[in-house]
Amino acid sequence: MPQPSVTDRPVHRLVPAPAGRVHLVEQGSGPLVLLVHGFPESWYSWRHQLPALAAAGFRAVAIDVRGYGRSSRPAEVSAYRMLDLVADSVAVVEALGEREAVIVGHDWGSNIASASALLRPDVFRAVGLLSVPYTPPGGPRPSEVFAGLGGPDAEQEFYISYFQRPGRAEAEIEPDVRGWLAGFYAALSADTMPAPGAPDPHFVGRGGTLRDRFPAGRRPAWLTEADLDVYAGEFERTGLTGALNRYRNMDRDWADLAGHRGAPVEQPSLFLGGTLDASTTWLSDAIDAYPVTLPGLTACHLLDRCGHWLQQERPEETNRLLTDWLAALPA
Repeated sequence: MPQPSVTDRPVHRLVPAPAGRVHLVEQGSGPLVLLVHGFPESWYSWRHQLPALAAAGFRAVAIDVRGYGRSSRPAEVSAYRMLDLVADSVAVVEALGEREAVIVGHDWGSNIASASALLRPDVFRAVGLLSVPYTPPGGPRPSEVFAGLGGPDAEQEFYISYFQRPGRAEAEIEPDVRGWLAGFYAALSADTMPAPGAPDPHFVGRGGTLRDRFPAGRRPAWLTEADLDVYAGEFERTGLTGALNRYRNMDRDWADLAGHRGAPVEQPSLFLGGTLDASTTWLSDAIDAYPVTLPGLTACHLLDRCGHWLQQERPEETNRLLTDWLAALPA
């Protein structure tokens, strides 16, 4: 039998998972909706969605992904491969006494959600993707693709390549976690991102750092000082290595999922993206391919003049679109 849950306030819990534990926050009763955050965030990125989903009649559960917050942080880089994160998603559903769930993810959480739906359709009956479109497994080796994005003279380096070597990005971030996070959030927010034509904050100049291209002294409207306190406090306590290790497993994922090359996700699905979000615009071809790759797609919305952090930048609109989609799903 499903375990009872509260309806009027969020509750923090620790549940068993393959690496030890997953920390989650749940609110509401009804069909389970699992919310999976991206980089560099935590369960807190869903703070606006938890009460909205609970009020709409759902059991909303936001997790700290492995490596973040109060969830376990294994030491091995390989412990952050996608197969392990899918196993964590399944473990949370089982620990909550449920047999199935809808899974919704943002940023890296979108990739985790789509992989969970692809690999475990028996558990995940529908999937919602925010910011990062679904692209089926396959294609060229990721490290080779990202290494080629810096231009013919390698005057700059794509941020994913910059994140690959353990310790390199940490050395930039951890002396001033709060300042780095504030700059990273601002760089990808609609109201504070660099103007068109300015150096792209997704790239590192030769001999430089990512922070060199962050907007200076600008905080996006959605991010209060109290919100920044929460994020900074978590990463100052845990460090960034667990979070960055997700990027360091992309070639492992490519090999692990080779047997699913080109596979569609067939469950009912949702996509929400921001028109100013590079994660959405760079992968516009993936959105165009949805009739083939997401044949169960029932809703697709691009939020005008919205950046990367859409459930925090535009919480009311995201809540409306998400709850409408959930309410329309088959029982």
